[in-house]
Amino acid sequence: MKFVLPALGSVAAVALFAFSTTQQAAVAVERPAYDETFEQLELFADVLARVRNQYVVEVDDSALIEDAMNGMLQSLDPHSSYIGPDAFKDMRMNNKGEYGGLGMEVTMEDGFVKVISPIDDTPAKRAGVKAGDFITEIEGKSLMGATLTEAVDQMRGKPGEPINITIIREGEDPIELDITREIIKRQTVKFEIKDGIGYARIAQFNEKAADGLRSAISDLQVENNGRLPGMILDLRGNPGGLLTQSVAVSSIFLDGGEVVSTRGRRADDVNVYNAEKGQMAKNVPLIVLVDGASASASEIVAGALQDKGRALIVGMTTFGKGSVQDVIPLRGGRDGALKITTQRYYTPDGRSIQASGITPDIFISAIPDDGKDNKRFSEASLPNAIANEDEATEEDTENVEEIVIDYPAEDFEVSDDYQLQQAIALLKSGDYETKLAEAKG
Repeated sequence: MKFVLPALGSVAAVALFAFSTTQQAAVAVERPAYDETFEQLELFADVLARVRNQYVVEVDDSALIEDAMNGMLQSLDPHSSYIGPDAFKDMRMNNKGEYGGLGMEVTMEDGFVKVISPIDDTPAKRAGVKAGDFITEIEGKSLMGATLTEAVDQMRGKPGEPINITIIREGEDPIELDITREIIKRQTVKFEIKDGIGYARIAQFNEKAADGLRSAISDLQVENNGRLPGMILDLRGNPGGLLTQSVAVSSIFLDGGEVVSTRGRRADDVNVYNAEKGQMAKNVPLIVLVDGASASASEIVAGALQDKGRALIVGMTTFGKGSVQDVIPLRGGRDGALKITTQRYYTPDGRSIQASGITPDIFISAIPDDGKDNKRFSEASLPNAIANEDEATEEDTENVEEIVIDYPAEDFEVSDDYQLQQAIALLKSGDYETKLAEAKG
């Protein structure tokens, strides 16, 4: 089975699509001699035997081997790892949009759990957990040395059970939070009419995303007397999900054509995914809101709509998760699964988003300008992140125009959502077509 992950290493939410075993067969073209490799495996067996026989306390062989596999895979990039049998079951359940826990997407960095994004309407979000926070302790016990799977297992539990976590946030003292676990039921799509404009927010690209958006648009049209003068698709904080759903969501706004392509290391390892004919929201002016936590499938949708000239992308540069992972069940999942990066994905114009993200057509910040150079937490911030093979040269960088960011006033209440307000104002101003033409170049 093949999965497309959000912008995470090993995460609490992942995405599922078909895995082709023919790719493995095609690899057997020309293999190097493995004498040295087998010698190293013998060395590993020798080390394992000495640890189990001579270490100061008794050790669990299976735990040691699992840690060794994860060490090997995570040295490749932030998203490759071994998934144990129980975690693999949770992964498949989570893909359906419901699971138990605190409600946040996480990865591992510097030995601690790092929050990619808290999920809307979950205990973590309500408790004030923010993207970029480090979770350093659970119930007063340090997570240093724990695997991501072990940390996630500790955070999960029965609904109604309390948990105490300690987080570290840049520039602040450690923060202790008491949170009560819940069954996390994601409302995949939220929608409403805002000041005469249709608004829909997709929280994650799980199995319900495209159908939920179609239903939302139909209801919005009915609520607004059969027509929409403009539409805002909010993908801020959306960590990604199913590749198939990103294509289906793009199809709602596109009348066929390429949405995304994926390419592996071999020249023939290319897949192209096209939108279906018959877009639903034809001729409706569209703005897509993105931010630094918009990742993976969110970036596929934003990149496709941007390249096709179908929408204005508004907000801040996205996360930059431009790689595809295969999740390969081992013995049908009884031994867990191998998650390994196999491809990069590209927008219709051939842009690689890996580590660089989608650049908005109009930069608008959600928070006032504090006069500091705001650090962007992104894919490139993760250890062993794969580089973007299309990185700009020094000469190209010199020719890039200076970014102009629209900041809210210093006394602006962040909860009033400046980015959304500005998007609505743009759709109502009559300047949308002009801005879209400028973005097309």
